[in-house]
Amino acid sequence: MIRVLQIIPSLDRCGAEKQLVLLAAGLPRDQFDVHVCALTRGGPLEQPLREAGIPVTVIGKSWKLDPLAYRRLKRHIARLQPDLVHTWIFAANAYGRLAARAAGVKHILAGERCVDPWKQWHELAIDRRLARFTERIVTNSSGVRDFYVGQGLAADKFVIIPNGVAPFSPGPPAAREEVLAELALPADARLILAVNRLWPQKRVKDLIWAADLLKIVRPNAHLLIVGDGPQRWRLERFREQVEIQDCVHLLGQRDDVPRLLPHCDCLWLGSAYEGQSNAILEAMSAGLPVIATDIAGNRDLVVPEKTGYLVPIGDRAAFARWTKVLLDDPELARRLGEAGRQRVLTEFSVDQMVARHAALYRELAA
Repeated sequence: MIRVLQIIPSLDRCGAEKQLVLLAAGLPRDQFDVHVCALTRGGPLEQPLREAGIPVTVIGKSWKLDPLAYRRLKRHIARLQPDLVHTWIFAANAYGRLAARAAGVKHILAGERCVDPWKQWHELAIDRRLARFTERIVTNSSGVRDFYVGQGLAADKFVIIPNGVAPFSPGPPAAREEVLAELALPADARLILAVNRLWPQKRVKDLIWAADLLKIVRPNAHLLIVGDGPQRWRLERFREQVEIQDCVHLLGQRDDVPRLLPHCDCLWLGSAYEGQSNAILEAMSAGLPVIATDIAGNRDLVVPEKTGYLVPIGDRAAFARWTKVLLDDPELARRLGEAGRQRVLTEFSVDQMVARHAALYRELAA
């Protein structure tokens, strides 16, 4: 039995956190004793872990530099005595790897989940130094690996394991009329979905601008923005300034995205950089064509003119143009959506993601 400790900053409803939950719950119980540690705080994803019988510990880091939290984490690792520690994202990568090494853990892995141009020189220096005693760095796309290799990390440390997404399950069926009435939308509304945190990386302002352009030729097109974040008030003000409140709807954080997906016509993602988007995978799993920015990570998922379209960063007109093509040709949209669904089933399943991690853990622990 291999005891594995997963360490991540929080258990908020975000991409890396979702992948950790799927992995922790999916690892074979007869081979792995899995524990999860949230460095800063818990969150909504703590519940499914506990329901799966996985012990969760919250360390409670309060400050960027928090020596007391580091000591608590080191004591926790020493008590648990895991065979392998797998850390996720920068704060957990830094605190977790140092604490695991100090506690005598033999096998230490890190997880880099996104291209991170926001990192400053000292943060990249920390990554390089900690990589010296990290056996493997697990990432979800070649774009993330290439970014970090360009920052001085050794290419042979990296293992690429693509994200996994569960087969689409919409839950209890909701009639289209019911959803439109709930959102106060007209019966002829065509729905475009964007699911992302509202912060600069996601370039949601570009999507609002694109919706304004699309409104000229498709006044019945409505952009539904699901998610929350520090830019919400700015985006609401911009929506008012361009006078498109009637077609752009900021819905906030919602737990029922699978319920909305069957009634949408396509997904938009305008990010400047990504690792590998869970929103794209979930939309493809539901059979939606995707229009996304032409960046590393998205290129791994969207096959142009086969499962959707890739457009240059900031090209609002391209978002509007390709969406009009899809709205004008329902058969094309159906064909692209079905191709995306099949691609997720064959290449991005949860079972494949879990099996690849399990094989890696067994290899190192052996």
